[in-house]
Amino acid sequence: MSHPAIVLAMQPSRTEHVLPDEVLRRLDGIGRLLDAKPLQRFDDERARRLLAQAEILITGWGGPYAGTEMLTAAPHLKLIVHAAGTVKGVIDDAIFAAGIPVSHAAEANAVPVAEFTLAAIIFAGKRVFRFRDLYVADRNRDRTHSMQRQAIGNYRRTVGIVGASRIGRRVIELLKPFDYRLLLSDPTLDAAEAACLGAEKVELDELMRQADIVSLHAPSLPSTQHMIDARRLSLMKDGATLINTARGILIDEAALLSVLKSGRIDAVIDVTDPEIPEPDSAFYDLPNVFLTPHIAGAVGLERARLGEMAADEVERFVAGRPLLYQIRRENLENIA
Repeated sequence: MSHPAIVLAMQPSRTEHVLPDEVLRRLDGIGRLLDAKPLQRFDDERARRLLAQAEILITGWGGPYAGTEMLTAAPHLKLIVHAAGTVKGVIDDAIFAAGIPVSHAAEANAVPVAEFTLAAIIFAGKRVFRFRDLYVADRNRDRTHSMQRQAIGNYRRTVGIVGASRIGRRVIELLKPFDYRLLLSDPTLDAAEAACLGAEKVELDELMRQADIVSLHAPSLPSTQHMIDARRLSLMKDGATLINTARGILIDEAALLSVLKSGRIDAVIDVTDPEIPEPDSAFYDLPNVFLTPHIAGAVGLERARLGEMAADEVERFVAGRPLLYQIRRENLENIA
């Protein structure tokens, strides 16, 4: 394929830094970038004009839904590359039915999530947030000195990873240099496969019992919704920490809030269900909860990895080489 026509479709306010000038120039060298300004809808005159020529479509956060109407408007379309994570709710099944390859940059988005999780695990093991609160509240070190004698810290602690997803695997890799015992629960892996990753395979209940820190990295599927329920939360050790950078729906949040209010465990929560908790949610106020607004994934300059990975895929496709991150229709139900 020689210099294919490339069209962008994403919301600029949500994708700043995804396609910096150097990536736009690179795309225009690989093909013909018809317009550096992304489409935000597929049903206006500009969209119809660009889609009529489009051979490659690069989508991103906040972009319009790519379905049958878009397909009709883009008769020459040969590839869609999603410069973001999941394509669920973004790419219609009709795209796959039409035989158009779809690739995504979830691997690039996995990097900052894994880094965030590593930091959360280290801080959780050392009880950093509780030290901070006591120090700020007391303005002396009477209570923080006594805390240092407790069985805390990160030496020989047990970390449980729930889900051998791309992020779960990256987290395991990042944890290898540390003195952790790593447990892994994932029904798709056997013990030998888990050992190759550097972890010990256990059932989820056993992981919840043994882990000092539990980190969730499973996809949102019917089988995983509320997998962390009241019974499994009751299995956690007193003083353990639950980290969720995956999907809020994995946890029965009413049950989680109940156990958090008791003070028995801590939580680092980056994702919730609903995506933004109600204003009166206890997630905002509990001292043993560290709540962040879904920032573990790519933010700011980290987003550049998404655009670079998308450009890499486009370059491979144009050169006739296999895509590295193509999504198969049959894989959709098992990915995040």
